[in-house]
Amino acid sequence: MLSNDATRATTPAFTAVVPGLSVLRDVFVNLYYAFPQDQPQGPWVLIDAGLPGSSDKIIKQAEELFGPDTPPAAILLTHGHFDHVGALDGLLAAWPDVPVYAHPLELPYLTGKSGFPPPDPTVGGGMMAYLSFTYPKHAYDFGPRVQALPADGSVPGLPGWRWVHTPGHTFGHVSFFREHDKVLVAGDAFTTVKQESGSAVYTQKQEVHGPPAYFTPDWDAARESIALLARLEPEVAATGHGIPMSGTTLRRQLADFVPRFDALARPKVGRYAKVPATADGSGVTSVPPPLVQPWLKGLALAGLAIGAVALATAGKGKKKDKKRKQGRTDSSDSPGKAAQRPADGSYRAWYRDNPAAGSEPGHGGSNFSHETGTRQHADQRYSDSWSRKIETQYP
Repeated sequence: MLSNDATRATTPAFTAVVPGLSVLRDVFVNLYYAFPQDQPQGPWVLIDAGLPGSSDKIIKQAEELFGPDTPPAAILLTHGHFDHVGALDGLLAAWPDVPVYAHPLELPYLTGKSGFPPPDPTVGGGMMAYLSFTYPKHAYDFGPRVQALPADGSVPGLPGWRWVHTPGHTFGHVSFFREHDKVLVAGDAFTTVKQESGSAVYTQKQEVHGPPAYFTPDWDAARESIALLARLEPEVAATGHGIPMSGTTLRRQLADFVPRFDALARPKVGRYAKVPATADGSGVTSVPPPLVQPWLKGLALAGLAIGAVALATAGKGKKKDKKRKQGRTDSSDSPGKAAQRPADGSYRAWYRDNPAAGSEPGHGGSNFSHETGTRQHADQRYSDSWSRKIETQYP
């Protein structure tokens, strides 16, 4: 039974969402086992592939659901971030004949052609965001088994479902929708947990939120995508992060969230807050500069470390000075003992009078400008052939 008041403590890691759809929570990310409602032991598909090292767990759960030696008809990817494809190598080895499907604009990141735009730890919001600079962003190469989703919107292995292009969190992000009962697998187009916060991820308290901010390079597209999904009026939303939500509560939260997207989800300050990254069919073409250069981050960390050591040293020095003063007082009352000379005992902390100014958000230079105006098609933004191809490893 679906609940909109669930938490990690009340929800098992594996559970049925609705007939024909079950979820496995892999630490902090969800993947889904989908199958025709009237054939629970029939052909099935896997939606997303979890974290690195999770292939055995995913296969074990599949065998409990569908029996041994029953690989999926297909693996469908909402997008190619590390927490959604991490176990794919192991799964492809275990299931050598299973094809993988993704949006055409996601293929460069799954076939070794391009890395993703770098994550943005400056968006803040909690531990998950602050640690994002450590998350993998390199290109994966799963070879020719990765194919483009059918252009007609149908979903391989899932009759009655269709895929919807929902870019923003990645350029080729897709969601999956079962039309007859309005069941939505939204990936990271939106979430039902504040994914930037470590404490929220731990508790899994349910609430509609935007896509994980630290990995979202195009906020205008992300806003349009969640608005599109809200117009579908889903009865159930199964997201990449957070416990599935349903019914009136889900639709009301989505309807309230969409017009306030920029205030609630879009970072006020961030690498992509004003200027998006751009891409085409070959991968990333441009990214705005980081707000804080890597060497400045290192300098800041070094400064914090030096400051901590200085404070600790100062504290020890003051204690010693106090003891020396006490010793002088005692010796002055005792004839024959020489008075001790007082130490300087002065400590000062030095600060920068004129710290270097950071990059102004939104000023990425001519390489990062893009055409304005209303987009007529979701793919149009990412077909800017004028953008130069840049290296796949970014600062």
